[in-house]
Amino acid sequence: MQGPGGPPSAEDRQAKLTTFRDLGVIPEIADALETEGIVTPFSIQEMALPLAISGQDVIGQARTGTGKTYAFGVAMLQRVGKPRKNRKKPRGLVVVPTRELALQVTEDLTLAGGKLGSRVLSVYGGRAYEPQIEALKLGVDIVVGTPGRLLDLVKQKHLDLGQVQMLVLDEADRMLDLGFLPDVERIIKLIPENRQTLLFSATMPGEVVALARRYLNRPTHVRAEDPLLESDVQPQVVQHIWRAHRMDKIEILARLLQAEGRGLTMVFCETKRACQMVSEQLLERGFAAAAVHGDLGQGQREQALRAFRNGKVDVLVATDVAARGIDIDDVTHVVNYDCPQDEKTYVHRIGRTGRAGRTGTAVTFVEWEELPRWKLINAALKLGVPEPKETYSTSPHLYADLGIPEGTKGVLPHAQRSRAGLDAEELEDVGETGRARSRKREDRPRRQRRRTRGGRLAERAAHPVEATEADAGATGPVVETVAPAVTEEVEALPPKRTRRGANKAALAKALADTQRLPAVEPDQDVRDDEYVGGSDGHAEEPIDGFTGEEPAPRRPEPERIIPPDPFTVIFRAPDLGVPDDDDDYVAPSVPERSGSRRRRRRRNGG
Repeated sequence: MQGPGGPPSAEDRQAKLTTFRDLGVIPEIADALETEGIVTPFSIQEMALPLAISGQDVIGQARTGTGKTYAFGVAMLQRVGKPRKNRKKPRGLVVVPTRELALQVTEDLTLAGGKLGSRVLSVYGGRAYEPQIEALKLGVDIVVGTPGRLLDLVKQKHLDLGQVQMLVLDEADRMLDLGFLPDVERIIKLIPENRQTLLFSATMPGEVVALARRYLNRPTHVRAEDPLLESDVQPQVVQHIWRAHRMDKIEILARLLQAEGRGLTMVFCETKRACQMVSEQLLERGFAAAAVHGDLGQGQREQALRAFRNGKVDVLVATDVAARGIDIDDVTHVVNYDCPQDEKTYVHRIGRTGRAGRTGTAVTFVEWEELPRWKLINAALKLGVPEPKETYSTSPHLYADLGIPEGTKGVLPHAQRSRAGLDAEELEDVGETGRARSRKREDRPRRQRRRTRGGRLAERAAHPVEATEADAGATGPVVETVAPAVTEEVEALPPKRTRRGANKAALAKALADTQRLPAVEPDQDVRDDEYVGGSDGHAEEPIDGFTGEEPAPRRPEPERIIPPDPFTVIFRAPDLGVPDDDDDYVAPSVPERSGSRRRRRRRNGG
């Protein structure tokens, strides 16, 4: 149901501006909010705050960008109270679906509880465990975290949820989409039943409703529907839906980013690869852009978000992981580079602009194969644009609708490149965990290779060195010298194998050692590792260029069999003692041949 009396009208707001003090907020929190310029609460805060402060379970449903964080954060800070030295276990827990949202909620709670001295800690994956464990040992009042990292800390017995008095499930529908509801239920079972539970979500699918019925105690359903700030089509956001070609979208985007009055801009892509590609192409065209997607490390994602908030970059290219959790009021344009999957994703994307009653511009590109999907989104949201207008980078209405100056090209002029860029923001070492993340191409270490020439190291060939006997045979005489330190260093290195085969000097040395061994007759009983030489008992011929004490005789070549016909295959069978003139001879079987061999061996004394 709605709050008591329904949402206040515009006349009521003008007649009496509601403040946080009027809703029962303690002076310390109200003063902290007023210091930051947050004086008048939104509709969801007006309806949910009195219920939450009174201790009731609440289901809050409102669009993104309506200040739901303060609707539960102020009540949690007020219930937890001021920190105590002997109290180290958390009294409040906020479960969020994404890392970016965890950071955003932590910042808002820290701001509101600044004068109370509340200790707020955010725990999420991608960061090192040690700082989070140390903070838990020192004591915290409120923990904000993602389900996976919360369960890991509980399993390691660093986090105790046995004294949590207030639980908040933020963006429950997003946790459902990411498959976190089973983990959320495991977390709820670790919290005492005598608690206050608040659930906030932009939409209420059946699974979220079932979760609320199972774990909330007689909750009050609050739904904010302020006609001035909220509606399905969001009239404060000017929406443009165009049919664009895949190869021309980057050109349209480059011209769109040069529109008059454009501030911070968010570009949403469907995949991580497309996100990285768009950001790199915008950088090549002179725009200060940064990317946020799952293949980047946590430090890189936080660096991009800080640079975007600080204005060092004005274009943030992100996947849907950043559609929630980025609370920046100065975003003027949102571009759906890829068509959203459904109407919920579309609403959350364009909700990044036009926040807090401001106006904004949303542009959606729809490719030809995405038209069926867009028609479903259009029918669900009643936008009235079933057939988007075909648009190219040279279309006149593109310049007229967005206020792009005539003659604008797809490259930002050098005179307008005033942003510091992503490199101006410091990259924090967060002690990333998990699998290795992708890095910039110029940051990747290059593979070191050793160059060789004729089987020798390039350093040895580059520096003049006195040639050895083997080197003289391989590369010719060298008569110059080199410093002893360099010689020792090169000589200590192991011989390298090249594509031409083994090192000739090593082979020559091995063959020289074999020359000093006595020749052995082939019929003598020797082991294989002792026998060296050819079939005639002499050493084999060394490689070309070797100069030994005496030349080795050449090994005789075997008799060549030349068939009369090149297509004839000749097979020489072993001599089994078959008479040449006996055509009726039958070869003995295998046992008979074995017995004859044994008898012959006995006769010969073997």
